[in-house]
Amino acid sequence: MKLILLFLFCPIAFSAKHTLRYTLTAASGIPNLPEFVAVALVDNVEIGYCDSHRINPEPKTDWSKKGVELYPNVLDWYTYKCERNQRLIKMRIESLKKHFICSTGACVFQRMNGCDWDDQTADTSGFNRYGCNGEDFITFDLKTLTWVGQTSQADIIKQEWDRDTRRIRFWNNTLTYECLHSLKEYVAFGKSSLQRTDPPSVSLLQKTPSSPVSCHATGFYPDRASMFWRKDGEEIHEDVDHGEILPNHDGTFQMRVDLNISSVKPEDWSRYDCVFQFSDVKKDVITKLDKAEIRTNWVPPSDFLVAAVTGGVVGLLLLLVCITGLFIWRKNDNNRIPVL
Repeated sequence: MKLILLFLFCPIAFSAKHTLRYTLTAASGIPNLPEFVAVALVDNVEIGYCDSHRINPEPKTDWSKKGVELYPNVLDWYTYKCERNQRLIKMRIESLKKHFICSTGACVFQRMNGCDWDDQTADTSGFNRYGCNGEDFITFDLKTLTWVGQTSQADIIKQEWDRDTRRIRFWNNTLTYECLHSLKEYVAFGKSSLQRTDPPSVSLLQKTPSSPVSCHATGFYPDRASMFWRKDGEEIHEDVDHGEILPNHDGTFQMRVDLNISSVKPEDWSRYDCVFQFSDVKKDVITKLDKAEIRTNWVPPSDFLVAAVTGGVVGLLLLLVCITGLFIWRKNDNNRIPVL
């Protein structure tokens, strides 16, 4: 889900599949939400943003800011794109209302388009789809150059858009040429700053002694990574829960994989380990399941009671000290000779 705006804001370079994504979102009838938001991502990293309150595109990474510094006039072009797409997508909402779709109440309409490129196999692909209130509405089929309705209501729009040959030519050219051309330029532009591999910081976390042990990796880059639990060197799937790869604020990523240890005997803990691996790096990061290495903020009830009692005693002692000091201060104060 991304927007045709912010093209220069995206470099990335790895010997693998690269993605360029745009999302445009228009909202109607929802208070405290911008009427229009546009986001651009490369390889799942947000690299540019604008909305109806901030129409000038905002680069989101150091390397996209550098691109703006090198080509300052490009911001004017992206501002134009942001303004133009804001008008277009709001027109789409009006079109939906005309066909009694999103006719009453709140309406959230999105356009999601982009392209993929594998720099090893040279395989490419593109897509463009629209959604309404969180549901797929209509998509563009690049093979047949026709629109495919995802709901019965979308069939009305499909017939109208299939007759619009100018629109079809535009999206065919955008997805098969312009998007890929831009993506390849960004790969070349950002090669020196983004062709890197940042290893993760891996920790074992647990809420309580009976909770699953979470193997948590953070700070890694790129997001082409996997993580799993092993027993005796073999990957296991039972009693394992995989979390999604999520972005950090600094452009790196984090992920977790949980192991239910309720059926694991204490003497068998040494047979388990957590493995983090990049898709294109041979060396894995292996973390043994070790009770001494588990981080937790859990406090046993008995310790909590002792801490509470101790805290109460200390508090009373401090109160007595304060009261005693107050009486001494007043006594000394009464013995002073006033200065006129």
